[in-house]
Amino acid sequence: MNEVTGRTGPNQPYDLVVRSRRAVLPTGERAAAVAVRHGLIAAIGALDAPFAAAEEVDLGDTALLPGLVDTHVHVNEPGRTDWEGFATATRAAAAGGVTTLIDMPLNALPPTTDASALAVKRKAAADQCFVDVGFWGGAIPGNLSDLRPLHERGVFGFKCFTCDSGVPEFPPLAPRQMREAFAEIAMLGGLAAVHAEDPDALAEPRGGDFAAFAASRPPDAERAAVERVVRLVEETGVRAHILHLSAADCLEPLADAQARGLPVTAETCPHYLTLTPEDVPGPTGTSFKCCPPIRDRANREELWRALADGVISCVVSDHSPCAPELKRGDFSTAWGGISSLQLALPVVWTAAASRGHGLDAVARWMAEEPAALVGLDARKGRIAVGHDADLVAFAADRTFSVDPERLRHRHPLTPYAGRALSGVVEAAWVRGALVDFHEPRGELLTRVRP
Repeated sequence: MNEVTGRTGPNQPYDLVVRSRRAVLPTGERAAAVAVRHGLIAAIGALDAPFAAAEEVDLGDTALLPGLVDTHVHVNEPGRTDWEGFATATRAAAAGGVTTLIDMPLNALPPTTDASALAVKRKAAADQCFVDVGFWGGAIPGNLSDLRPLHERGVFGFKCFTCDSGVPEFPPLAPRQMREAFAEIAMLGGLAAVHAEDPDALAEPRGGDFAAFAASRPPDAERAAVERVVRLVEETGVRAHILHLSAADCLEPLADAQARGLPVTAETCPHYLTLTPEDVPGPTGTSFKCCPPIRDRANREELWRALADGVISCVVSDHSPCAPELKRGDFSTAWGGISSLQLALPVVWTAAASRGHGLDAVARWMAEEPAALVGLDARKGRIAVGHDADLVAFAADRTFSVDPERLRHRHPLTPYAGRALSGVVEAAWVRGALVDFHEPRGELLTRVRP
C-alpha cells in the first residue's frame, strides 16, 4: 500500500502513528500504518511506512478499528443523572470502542424538545465527556414550532414515538400529529427517527413473566407502525429511520420501501441479535426487559440475514439504563431498557464471527453506517484520510467473561452477566488523543461543523 497523503521527515513529524497487521479500512482488512496530525488522519501507508511521529504505537496482530458511532444512547442527564449521566456513559462508551455517541432526547428532564432544553442539555454535558457527543431533538404533541429552532441549533434529527414512551413528559404523536411533524422535518431536510409500535396492537401483560410481556408487544405491533411510517414517507418525502427493530415481520415492508427508492432505513441492537427468550432466567430477570421485546431464535436469524442484505443498515446499543430499584419486581412492572453501551462491540463481534462475518462488516454496521445516518460520514466512522482520528485497538481473539462490576456505566446491571465473549477493547483514541478515563476531552457535536 502506498502512502495516501502527507510527507514524512524530521521537520514534519506526525503527532501519532498507529501500526496494525489488521487495520480495518474502507477497502477491507489489511496491514497498515495510520498517521495522525492535529486530530485528523493525515496519511495511511504500508505497515512499515517510514512515518516520523512524536508517538508511535505498534499493535501487532491487535486489530485497528474506526471508532464506533452509537446513534442511540440514553444518557438521561440532566434530571435523571442517578440513572446514568455524561461522565459515566462516555467512560463506558470509550471502554467499549464507541468514540461518538448521539444522545436521545428522553429521559432527561427537561426532554430535548425545544431550543432552551437543548441549551440546558449542552450545559450539563460540557467538560465531562470522554468521547464526542451529539444530540437528537424530540417531536412530541405541541412542539411543531420548536422543530426548526432545534434543527438550526444542530440536532441530528428528531425522535418520536407512536406509543407510550414510558415517561409522561415525552408523549407519543397521534397519526395526524406525526404527519404534520414529518412534513415539517421534510421541509427542513431533517431526519425522523421513530419508535415504531402500534398502540392499538399493544396490551397490558397478563402476568409477570417474560412470555406474558412479550405477548403484550407482538410483532404485528411493530409491522403496523412500520407500514404507517412508510406511508407517511410516501406522502411527505421525509427521510425516516426505524429505531431498535426487533420483529422480522417488518423486513418485508422495509425491503419493499427501499426497493422503491423511499428514504427509509432501520437499525437493530445487540440484544435482538444475540438474546432469546430461553436466556431469560425467570420473572425477576428484568435486565432482559426492553421495548420492543427480545424475540425467538428464528426471528433473530432473520435479522442477521437482513443485516447482511442491507435492509437493516446499523447496529446500535439503545443503551437505556435506569436506577436499580426500577428494575425490581417482574416483567409487568420493571423499567424496560437494556444497558449495553460498553459491551455492544464484543457482543456483536462474538455473534457475527460465529456466522462468518468479518471485522469489516462489524465496522460497517457499527461505525460507517451510523455515521452516515446522522450526516457525520465526512468525519466519522471510517479510517480514511481527512477523517477524525477516532481509532480503537481491538483484540478480536481475546476472550473474557462479563463481570458487571467492571462495567463503567453508572449501575452494574446487564443481561450479559457471566456470558463468555470474544473481543477486548485495549485502547481508544478520540481525534488522536488516547482516552485515559481521567481527562474528558470529548467535543459537543452539531449537525453542521462550526
